[in-house]
Amino acid sequence: MNRRIVIVTAVHAPSARFLPEAYDSLCAQELPAGWEWIWVIQEDGATDEVAPHVPDDERVTFRQGRPGGPGVARTMALAHADGEYVKILDADDQLPPGALARDLAALESDPTLGWATSRALDLLPDGSTAGFPGDPGQGPIERRAVLDYWAAHDYRAQVHPATLFVRRDLLLALGGWMALPASEDTGLLLALNSVARGWFSAEVGLLYRKWEGQVTSRPSHTDAAEREARMAVVAARARALEHCRWRYPAQTD
Repeated sequence: MNRRIVIVTAVHAPSARFLPEAYDSLCAQELPAGWEWIWVIQEDGATDEVAPHVPDDERVTFRQGRPGGPGVARTMALAHADGEYVKILDADDQLPPGALARDLAALESDPTLGWATSRALDLLPDGSTAGFPGDPGQGPIERRAVLDYWAAHDYRAQVHPATLFVRRDLLLALGGWMALPASEDTGLLLALNSVARGWFSAEVGLLYRKWEGQVTSRPSHTDAAEREARMAVVAARARALEHCRWRYPAQTD
């Protein structure tokens, strides 16, 4: 039986039209012998608008549920994530060729790494791409490095949480995504960085689509009072994990 990478995607009706392009990017991935991917698509809600865009492929599972935001949808998708690794792919994003294989190689070669991220490019409406300043160099990311950078740079991490590739057991041990209206993926990333070393690939691992209807473009996402509250609880969780001194891999005395 092949070993599995589970692709987890939260989707809502406005972003469902992008699923075929996300699927094409998955089909272009090449994995080592003995490995396969499956795709778990979880609708944040139960409408009739998403299913028509879900690819007809035995590797694809589609589920629906009560609306609660993307973090809730992704966490619910873990009920069907029967693989060793989980890769995040938002419905409107795409994986460049080789992205899955690079993530897998990093974690398979070093059991002390709990997660991996990679360089992301904005995919603009005209099809062009734009990068971000401040990417770290390729290689391991030590514990607290992302948290410290985030705290010193107005709550902006130097690695993109939408590129996350993570060991499934570690993801479950941390409870999945945070119960926040936004920044739930940043909260998970900082929690992971508090307890485990990670990896950054300098090669592009995600095309992050920018479009008018995306959740992060809404005024509520940048509301100052809510943002401060979100960041406070994200930081508190990460620091509490650091204080508890729980580590991955487990340390024995």
